[in-house]
Amino acid sequence: MSRKISYYTKEGLEKLKSELAELKGKGRAEIARQIAEARDKGDLSENAEYDAAKDAQGHLEAKIAQLEELLANARLLDETNIDTSKVSILSRVTIKNTRNGATFTYTLVSEEEADLKSGKISTLSPIGKGLLGKKKGDTAVIKTPAGEMTFEIVDISI
Repeated sequence: MSRKISYYTKEGLEKLKSELAELKGKGRAEIARQIAEARDKGDLSENAEYDAAKDAQGHLEAKIAQLEELLANARLLDETNIDTSKVSILSRVTIKNTRNGATFTYTLVSEEEADLKSGKISTLSPIGKGLLGKKKGDTAVIKTPAGEMTFEIVDISI
């Protein structure tokens, strides 16, 4: 399996570490409790609760392994080294739709940190890809699932 390096903000990296700690602590304890409870109910060969608890344990351990892999390949982004003359990861970009004049402000982040509700879009999304490398005043023509859209880069900041 190839190791995919992912870049995170301090907030995003802390969130991953917190989730991993939660799964290893409370998650594993809860699964162990469920398995013990099911085991106390008798014959394991015909015990659906036991099978379900063991399946849940498998899913939990897979999630833990996935998070450990992500953290092993995670790199913290240093905001002081971000070039604001062009759009890059961690850039806060204000764009204007040239068709209807609507403006949007997004922060470009890694795929794992993307959250549209909080204005964070992935650098791998169609809009994120289309904005990368653009400068203030540039126009970006972006192919989206809704069709081709044209945006003007109004501002770039951190």
